[in-house]
Amino acid sequence: MTAKVSPTKEAPPGRLAGRWVPWLVIGLWVALAAVMVPLSGKLSSVTTDKAVDALPASAESTKVAELEESLPGAEDNTFVFVYHRAGGLTAADNATVERHYDTLAERYPPKTAMPGDDPSIRPSTNGQAMMFTLDLSTAYGPPEDLVGPLRDATEDRPTGLTLEVTGPAAIDGDLDAVFDGIDLQVFLTTVIVVTILLILTYRSPVLWFVPLVVVGVAALTSMATVYLLVKGFGIVVDNQNSALLTILVFGVGTDYALLLIARYRETLHHHQNARVAMIHALRGAAPAIIASAATVVAGLLCLLAADLNSISGLGPIGAAGILCALVAMLTLFPAVLVVLGRRIFWPAIPRLDPAPQEKPGLWGRLGTAISRRRWVATLGSFGILAALCLGLTGNTGALREQDQFLSPPESVTGFTVLRQNFPELGGQPMTIYTRPAYEKQILDVVKRTPGVAQAEPGETVQGWTDISVYPADAPDTPVEYDTIKRVRTAVHAIDGAEAIVGGPSAENLDTEVTTSRDEKLVIPLVLAVVLIVLGLLLRAIVAPLVLMATVIVSFAAAFGGSVFVFETILGFKGIDYSVPLLAFMFLVALGVDYNIFLTSRAREETVRLGTRDGMLKALSATGGVITSAGLVLAATFAVLVSLPLVMLVEVGFLVAFGVLLDALLVRSVLVPALTLLIGRRIWWPSRLSRPPAEAPPTGRHSPADDAEPALQR
Repeated sequence: MTAKVSPTKEAPPGRLAGRWVPWLVIGLWVALAAVMVPLSGKLSSVTTDKAVDALPASAESTKVAELEESLPGAEDNTFVFVYHRAGGLTAADNATVERHYDTLAERYPPKTAMPGDDPSIRPSTNGQAMMFTLDLSTAYGPPEDLVGPLRDATEDRPTGLTLEVTGPAAIDGDLDAVFDGIDLQVFLTTVIVVTILLILTYRSPVLWFVPLVVVGVAALTSMATVYLLVKGFGIVVDNQNSALLTILVFGVGTDYALLLIARYRETLHHHQNARVAMIHALRGAAPAIIASAATVVAGLLCLLAADLNSISGLGPIGAAGILCALVAMLTLFPAVLVVLGRRIFWPAIPRLDPAPQEKPGLWGRLGTAISRRRWVATLGSFGILAALCLGLTGNTGALREQDQFLSPPESVTGFTVLRQNFPELGGQPMTIYTRPAYEKQILDVVKRTPGVAQAEPGETVQGWTDISVYPADAPDTPVEYDTIKRVRTAVHAIDGAEAIVGGPSAENLDTEVTTSRDEKLVIPLVLAVVLIVLGLLLRAIVAPLVLMATVIVSFAAAFGGSVFVFETILGFKGIDYSVPLLAFMFLVALGVDYNIFLTSRAREETVRLGTRDGMLKALSATGGVITSAGLVLAATFAVLVSLPLVMLVEVGFLVAFGVLLDALLVRSVLVPALTLLIGRRIWWPSRLSRPPAEAPPTGRHSPADDAEPALQR
């Protein structure tokens, strides 16, 4: 039951409740927005989709990519044109291929052709296909600007003659097309989703608009902040991280708004003055919100330890977004609410009532049921989580580059056709750079390496010679990766050659290996940091350990359930290399939020009511708002499911499912049940864990809670 508070006898909240304070805060934010909002539009100008910026910092393929960029003409875009007809090519088909090649060679003079007897056009042995390769200088533009005109220039073909424009540059171009305008798409979709959920949550024609506007301001401010970080510190921001920034800010910002509004509504029943009510609401909600933000920020900054550039770059980017959301929701949002007054809650305006009648409600009844059946609730929750974990026995292998699109573009289907008709060239070419004096020796050893179909020399530029090596196996397969490893071992054994091996498949191999190493470093670091934050917030050891255990089990269950959906329902052919680490980071840092909101309120109530009644009161008071926050956060991440890239769909679904699992099962049932089973010892070694005789004199524990051993209740 809520303590009775007299509005006439309360201690003054201080200068922060002054009439001028909200207007000052709003004025400062208006001035800040005038500076930051124009900068937010410049973020897209510093985002990058270059492979070298996303690759592992220390990997061999990164060194090759950096060398290619530094050498004049070495960073060409490679396009492969594959013509085929099921019944065999005709004379008209052959003439068309030659005409297309001449046209393109005149428009974009090629440096080299695909190795073979014919320097330009290569027929297949089965007579059903022909192909040629063009290496186009980056002076003609990036792949996304070239692939369209190249396809348009080859549209005039005899009926039945099919052409796929593929190759590494075509895949890059199609991938860039996926991300074209993705920031605006994600932003607008997220705004629509959050708007709908806020309207349904508050059932008010006006209240939903305030958090939406403030979160939007926080999102634009975070974009400007990230832009300044990129310009000042050279942080790598790719299209993927830019989209995740928007999702993060809207998700956590709306969560903070829901929690603060819930506390504010409570305090308005006890205080006539809206400013005074907001001060008390901030005193109650801010510690948990700050702890939540600190947990997410600390977890994100752990990503700086990762060697993969695209992962380590997300650390400061996400942390900046969370901090912007935190500051906006604890300053601008309260100020706007206070200025608008109680009317903002219309039609359900909270009235002054120091002793409002509390109804048990759904969450109160759930708490009572859990209290009566603690073991059933605990074992039942673990049973559900264990069943979901069985999904981890499914296909958790790495997703191939060719399988990363929901609808395979022409560049991906072209690789399949290429391998069917030119099996000796079915793999993506490796690029070897060596010193010119060792070119022949490198060629000889590479040609003798098992798994290599062909190896041909290229050009010598500024003291380096490049060699193109074609694996015999399909791209991004374990056997092709084994070939790359054998080639590297062979060329590294030649002293003085300084040979390095890169290329698209080598980049994917290095990325997969680096991600595995990063997981072993970052995951324990995130767990340790989150555990420390929980310990500081709850001033206990047992409670943080219990909460971390539930979050880890919840993550495993969410991952297992998602793998089942990906494999069985969606038909995905693996898990993108970055998904496990990103999902773990988000689910541990964000999933533990709901436990923070619940247990911090439970600790607050335990001082007055004891552990049992304190937890039940906390569950009753926070159940609705935390569930709403979970639904909003899950829905914002689910926005990623609408995008046409498998990696983003996997991250969006996994995080959304995990958040719902945390909010609806772990926080609602498992954590309360475990707390009731453990009893006051959950707060060990703080004074709340001691029997009543040793408890602090200001604390009022429930005799029923502390009279009997915890595990007997």
